[in-house]
Amino acid sequence: MSPFKPLVFSGVQPTGNLHLGNYLGAIKKFVALQEQSDCIYCVVDLHSLTAQLVHQDLGDQTRSITAAFLASGIDPKKHIVFNQSRVMQHAELAWIFNCVARIGWMYRMTQFKDKAGKDRENASLGLLAYPSLMAADILLYRATHVPVGEDQKQHLELTRDIAQKFNNDFSEKIAALGVGVEMQVGEETVNGYFPITEPVIGGPAARIMSLRDGSKKMSKSDPSDLSRINLTDDADTISKKIRKAKTDPEALPSEVDGLESRPEAENLVGIYAGL
Repeated sequence: MSPFKPLVFSGVQPTGNLHLGNYLGAIKKFVALQEQSDCIYCVVDLHSLTAQLVHQDLGDQTRSITAAFLASGIDPKKHIVFNQSRVMQHAELAWIFNCVARIGWMYRMTQFKDKAGKDRENASLGLLAYPSLMAADILLYRATHVPVGEDQKQHLELTRDIAQKFNNDFSEKIAALGVGVEMQVGEETVNGYFPITEPVIGGPAARIMSLRDGSKKMSKSDPSDLSRINLTDDADTISKKIRKAKTDPEALPSEVDGLESRPEAENLVGIYAGL
């Protein structure tokens, strides 16, 4: 059991409209977790700068994401909802973590490889150091649990590595200041300031795929609007998108195992299960 008080932290980037994948994969889980723990939910606007530095609609999109949080059932009277850039300590702690983390750790991040592509030398330093800022977001509040999708699991593992290295490197100083707690690391007891944050992963429809291609994750950046169900879509539009969703001619099996090698059908069943 963690010696730290249970606290959930998670965030969503304000980059375009939220869709069903965001809701079933993240926001619905946020709403459920608020009944079990203290929660902090953040609109991570600084992270969005790694994709687009000049972002004229950032303010509107930040408010839109916040409205979606509240409309989905997150209670701001009981839990914290805020946007990242209003708390400068996120960036300050990220710089400290840039000095704790190793460059090799960052280069191993799958998401950096995917987004940088073959032109890695021209990728921004912000994209490479993205996981350090994510670690700062989480550890600034000493969060013990983070709901993450499979695509963010590797970043959370790096957050754990950063926390563990910081605790090990500064154990004596943390103890001298009286600001940490005793933690077991293998057979060694250290004075840790940061928790080793645990992921909250899984459940029905944890990963929603495109309605047009079952091998790709549902995304707001997909050029085809038919590939996703936006949270702002009306009933007629949603019905149209479901009817036009790619599938196959085979009947649905009686067991989930029968959906193997049928990604589009499996995706629609997953959406139904999640709802």
